[in-house]
This record gives sequence, C-alpha cells and structure tokens, in this order.
Amino acid sequence: MTVTGDFTISTQSAELPESAAPTEPASEAPAPGPGLPGYGEGQLSCGHCGSVPAVDATFRGHLGLIIILKYLKTRGPFCRSCGIATHREMTSDSLWQGWWGIPSMIVNPIIMLINIPQRLKVDKLAEPLPGAPRPPMDPGKPVYLRPTILGVLIPALLITVIYLVAKRDPEFAKAGDCIHNNNPIAAALPGLVDKNPDVEVVPCSDPKAEARVVGREEDTDDGEAACRKFPTADGYFTYKRSSTKYTLCLQSLETPKQTRPTTIFGPVTP
Repeated sequence: MTVTGDFTISTQSAELPESAAPTEPASEAPAPGPGLPGYGEGQLSCGHCGSVPAVDATFRGHLGLIIILKYLKTRGPFCRSCGIATHREMTSDSLWQGWWGIPSMIVNPIIMLINIPQRLKVDKLAEPLPGAPRPPMDPGKPVYLRPTILGVLIPALLITVIYLVAKRDPEFAKAGDCIHNNNPIAAALPGLVDKNPDVEVVPCSDPKAEARVVGREEDTDDGEAACRKFPTADGYFTYKRSSTKYTLCLQSLETPKQTRPTTIFGPVTP
C-alpha cells in the first residue's frame, strides 16, 4: 500500500471469482476423413463404396444360351456413380449376350425395361459426398457410345435368318409355292418312290423348281387319298413326325399333264 498526502492507493491485486476466470478457446473437432466412423453416420450408404447418399435398387441382366436362360442380378444400395456404372454394365452385357434363343428374344427386352425404374431412382441422387471409405465406381461411357450397342441388331438378324429358313421349309409351304427335291437319287431313277426326300421351297421362277403345290392337307400322310380332290395333282409329298403330319399335293412343272410323272415324294417316317 502507498500513502500520499490525504489519499491512500491500494496496489493489492484483487482475486477474481473462479467462475469468472478466463478460459482457453475450445479447439474445433477435426472433420471426419476418409473411412472414419463419422462419415455418413445414420444414413443409407452405398454397398459398393460406402458413399452417401444412396438408395436401394436392384439391376438385372440376361444371358441366353439357345435353350438355357440365365438370369443375372446385382443388388444395392447404390450411390449415384455406382448405380449408373452397374446399370450401364448390365445393359451392355445383355445387349450382346441376351438374345441367343427364341425365349431370350422375348425375355431380354422385358428385363431391360424392368431396369428403367431402378435407374430413375439412382438418377435422382446427388453426387457422392467426398470422404467415402472406397472410391465410387466409374460410370464409364453411356451405353449408346459403346460397341455393344450393335447388339440391338442381333434380334433383327436372327429374325431374318429364321424367316429365310422357314421360307424354305416345306412345313410352311402353301398352295402356289414351288418345291425342289435335293435328293439326286430320285432325279436319277424315274419311277422311284423317294422314302427320304430332301424337299425345300424355291421360287417358281427358279430353274430348280420341279413341282407346284396345288393343295395342302393337314393331319394325313396318305397322299394317294388326300390328293384325289385336286385334279391337276400328279404327285405328292408327305411328312410325318410324332403327331405332326401333312401332305402337299403337287403338279409337275417339267412334265405335261398327259404324261404323268412316276416319281413321287413318298412318306417320311423318321
């Protein structure tokens, strides 16, 4: 304490209450980094990379193996990047491997249509937030920019091949069509009843055309009886396998009606 004249000045330091003591500023908690437990806590995360946001979705594919159908499936949840990448990959694979078989040509388009609502759910998501445990999948090029987009031509090519094969198959022959027997023995031996003909439908303008179909009878392989109702018929071709049988009544294109041909395409009984 210092005394000066009539005044007294105290230099003793006053003690502050404990509650009023200054405190150090609290340090900020570090933001969660890659793979830390705090990332995306309480949110649905991508099952492939762990990113958020994510949505439940399932993408499907198809593999056609002539008579065997194989169904493919990849489940989520997916973030936007992983979902788009999975959909593009599944669609791309189905475009070239999903058509091989008549059932597959029906199933494959249905499966690709089923994927559309799943893709729309993924498209609505925001981009994945940084800091995921693993990097999201690379979506890659859109399907229409990949070589596999040429797979859309496969159904058209298969249908064309099936049509051309069916067009030459006598099973689909009708009145007015012309046929040719590829069995050379029948042509070399007049009078032979060919028990094993190799008949195909050909254009009537084709030099190979041997006879015109003037009538067709279902559920019978008795050519003699079936073709009596067709006055111009001078031959016949019959087919029988299991429960399928039919007769084509024929008129020769090479021999005038008054000299009836003796070669007849006889019954086929495997």
